[in-house]
Amino acid sequence: MPELPEVEVVRRGLERALLGRTIATVLVAHPRAVRRHAAGAADFTAVLAGRTIEAACRRGKYLWLTLDDGAALLGHLGMSGQLLVVATDKPDETHLRVRFTFADAGRELRFVDQRTFGGLAVVPAGSGVPAPIEHIARDLLDPDFSDADFVASVRRRRTGIKRALLDQTLVSGIGNIYADESLWRAGLHYARPTETLTRSELDRLLQAAREVLFEALRAGGTSFDALYVSVNGESGLFDRSLAVYGRTGRPCGRCESPIRRDAFMNRSSFTCPRCQPRPRRARW
Repeated sequence: MPELPEVEVVRRGLERALLGRTIATVLVAHPRAVRRHAAGAADFTAVLAGRTIEAACRRGKYLWLTLDDGAALLGHLGMSGQLLVVATDKPDETHLRVRFTFADAGRELRFVDQRTFGGLAVVPAGSGVPAPIEHIARDLLDPDFSDADFVASVRRRRTGIKRALLDQTLVSGIGNIYADESLWRAGLHYARPTETLTRSELDRLLQAAREVLFEALRAGGTSFDALYVSVNGESGLFDRSLAVYGRTGRPCGRCESPIRRDAFMNRSSFTCPRCQPRPRRARW
């Protein structure tokens, strides 16, 4: 699933391509793509026609376009969603779900989703974050993110540190890839009990996570297949810089020990057994 860097790359692309443009028509090619729009597909197309896009925003892994009537077009890419800005004469993608055309007859916006786990909805925007995602925490690139509040919240938990990083109510935008990369940089095992972490260790982890996210953002995100791309269809290159994720058996870049893979929450965790020793008392 796309994480913060990948979603931010898409947001920036939407901002460059769509601000100030007025939606002319909306075609919903698959109703599942707008299943989160409670009033249905017909209403989805009707309320968007004639609306002008004023901003492209993000909170964690969610995107939204602020509209001139105070509403927001809220989207989540799911496992395979793509928001593409393409020429109007470009052939339809196999998994095209929603098409937006604009009054200026310029490039159109397409929502493509092979697995249809993602989706779009029009929701009230209010003066800030749309209501359906108000519970999502700020992310580490947000200037208003509070390191002190995060440290205090984590130290009150009784869980493993990776589970805490994946908890979108504590810090948003971090998924499996960037959690593993951040923990390796900080020298912490994913099963380290949160209540045993010191403030300095958590500060080190936050610094490591920010470094990872900024580096991934500069590289355009991480693409393991053709499902994640920018709005222009370009793949991210951060997979070339991964230290542990997906590198089972390869040497650690710090100590050359073989990277280890463990099962974790129906997924995997990748660690260096020497740089990230397993705690005697682990929390999974």
